[in-house]
Amino acid sequence: MRVLITGANGQLGGALQRLAPEWAEISAIDVDDCDLTDSGMLTARLVVEAPDIIINAAAYTAVDKAEADEERARAINAGAVATMVAAMADTGGKVVHVSTDFVFDGTSSAAYDPSATRNPLSAYGRTKAEGEDQLRSEDLLVRTAWVYEAGGANFVRTMIRLMKERDELGVVADQIGSPTWASGLARTIWGLAENKATGTFHHSDAGVASWYDFAVAIAEEAQALGLLTRIPVLRPLTTADYPTPAKRPAFSLLDCRATRAALGEDAVHWRTNLRLMLKEEAKLG
Repeated sequence: MRVLITGANGQLGGALQRLAPEWAEISAIDVDDCDLTDSGMLTARLVVEAPDIIINAAAYTAVDKAEADEERARAINAGAVATMVAAMADTGGKVVHVSTDFVFDGTSSAAYDPSATRNPLSAYGRTKAEGEDQLRSEDLLVRTAWVYEAGGANFVRTMIRLMKERDELGVVADQIGSPTWASGLARTIWGLAENKATGTFHHSDAGVASWYDFAVAIAEEAQALGLLTRIPVLRPLTTADYPTPAKRPAFSLLDCRATRAALGEDAVHWRTNLRLMLKEEAKLG
């Protein structure tokens, strides 16, 4: 089966290619190969690739920048999805689209079910929600959160760099969710695709954390693996202490029980996957 992966050079795109099952004949594109904001160019590329499945791992993910660049964010996060869906409607193919916890407003007192009401707080969240709205009933939507991967541009690697440079570091402690190892997300996406799943599913690692909790765990696990020689003072901050252009949900934990049941798998705690990622990071040098 021919599978086209967009966002080929991103964290998830790389993991999807590396972990692709034998049944998938992979082609992959990134911004250097095709401008997703150009509907004509994208349509022409899809005609050439002729995929049975598109896994759309491409996105405009600069959350704060999107506040002043919403038109471009919308073109990538929603317009390109509409183009992909139209192309697949013509050929009988399927779109597997990856979205985000930022479509929720963070006011829930329980983990967000896949059917929960969306109310995005930011341009990024709005444009991702609009992308979700382009999908058909036969397509597959997978929402995720706080993604990281060895070698990528992410919170884990940024924290390790800052911890090497500073004696003290403040980290937001009142935004709650769960980290997601991109390799685990890729395995879930492939599993759902193989099962011909449709509709909306959630995937993040098990457990609950604030960004501060995540940073503390990063420091401890990185030091244990020799990636850090010392742990700086880590100071919890409030969101008000660290204002950003984009408003973020205070609580964006995703309910992933239906996903785990569909795949017949147990959830893996985020700290376990963090340790696995950091072992990979150590091998990269």
